[in-house]
Amino acid sequence: MDFEKWQALGNDYLIVEASRLRFELTPGRIRAICAGHTGVHADGILLLSAPDEPGHVARLRIFNPDGSEAELSGNGAREAVLYLRRHGWSAEDTFTIQTPAGAIRPRITSPTECTVEMGEARLQSDDYPSGGPDGIGELSAGGRAWRFRHVQVGNPQCAIRVDDTAELAGIELARYGPEIEHHPMFPHRTNVSWYASLGPTRIRARIFERGVGETSASGTGATGAAVAHCLDGGDSPVTVVLDGGELEVGVGDDLHINLSGWAVPVFRGTLADDFVKELHATQ
Repeated sequence: MDFEKWQALGNDYLIVEASRLRFELTPGRIRAICAGHTGVHADGILLLSAPDEPGHVARLRIFNPDGSEAELSGNGAREAVLYLRRHGWSAEDTFTIQTPAGAIRPRITSPTECTVEMGEARLQSDDYPSGGPDGIGELSAGGRAWRFRHVQVGNPQCAIRVDDTAELAGIELARYGPEIEHHPMFPHRTNVSWYASLGPTRIRARIFERGVGETSASGTGATGAAVAHCLDGGDSPVTVVLDGGELEVGVGDDLHINLSGWAVPVFRGTLADDFVKELHATQ
């Protein structure tokens, strides 16, 4: 299996072209490939193939390191977009990509930067079936009550506002994140973003991703927090300060989202024959 490893704000993915893949990406094999020390170590795998719907440059599937499939990833999408441009899938700076969450439309602004039109965020979805039209709810996790806003941005987000950056820094994401991710309110699990306001157009956020855990950055996690911030009186575009750097999220009055940021390649590689044999023996 040939791959390229890319990263965006420390959120790293292996990019694989399906035409070069000689085995099925089962959950067990994905876990083995993404594992630290014994695998390549990554936050997931981006699988690119020819689209099965007209009008798109490629089809993108996103796999978490636990073997589950994600509907969308903001950082992963930018990595895929810039990979496609560099590898000649499109000579245009603007095109569309097919994803399980629907079509996304990127606009490449430099060799390492692009803006991705993510569609409209929703506050009601099947990912939070008991939620009201504003997406606001409350749950208990880790012995503490949390007020949140559900935001569907191609995948489910649970955005939690805290009073200030000192409180944000003190939250043990590994303590609260898993319980919120698997809370019965969210039948398909959820991603979680804790954030604090730094002003009308700037927030600081920390992210716990579904199927991943705490990450240095998440494009969709940043988007969920930015939407919640704007709905609470903040102004667009929102600069989201993450552990790995900054992203800009444009939030329209109709909750139409544009996510801007960078992504770069790290290295190319080929899995060793011995490792591939182990994968063939893995379900």
